[in-house]
Amino acid sequence: MEELQSTEILDREILEDARKKVVRILKTAEETIRAQTEEWEKKTLTAIDELDKKYKEERETAAVKIMARLPIDKHRVKIEKIEGLLYSAVETWFKSLSRQRILEILTEELTKRLALCGDFFNSAKVQAYINGIDRKEAQDIFQKINITCAINEDSIKSQYPSITLETGEIRVIAGIEKTVGFLLEEKRAELVEALIDPAFIEESA
Repeated sequence: MEELQSTEILDREILEDARKKVVRILKTAEETIRAQTEEWEKKTLTAIDELDKKYKEERETAAVKIMARLPIDKHRVKIEKIEGLLYSAVETWFKSLSRQRILEILTEELTKRLALCGDFFNSAKVQAYINGIDRKEAQDIFQKINITCAINEDSIKSQYPSITLETGEIRVIAGIEKTVGFLLEEKRAELVEALIDPAFIEESA
């Protein structure tokens, strides 16, 4: 019984150290997102689809490598712990963001997506639906990106702030959830590698 308790304590300590590593990586990843914004604005929808396919293939490859390193009988339990740590670390990262940084991310995401629509939104009647931000914050964002629209409160509340623009023909969504998705996709292999250190692998054997 004492040996089992010691193992559980060691496991918790390892996971806590790993979680701290993940938080540090996520903070660094935020700067990576800012640096990539200008490049993303120049890509076409076709290029984005190709990137999504590439990221999917990379995730599948990473999953195969993890399967090969962890015993099958403990694999599901370990993956559940890893996923829990990933989402917990992302939540910690989000809570650490200042209000100004949240609004900056929304502005960057909206600008990036509108760049793919050309001048369509400048001539169309636009309805905006905001979630997790107030009207004054939304007005400031729309003024920065030179968009005129009617502002409405989104009836369906989400976990993270977001802005949805609709014309009846086109819908554009920009939100922190998109950034969270980017972190969990683009940085997943790096984050999982940080979580699964040698001690964690040895204990899993």
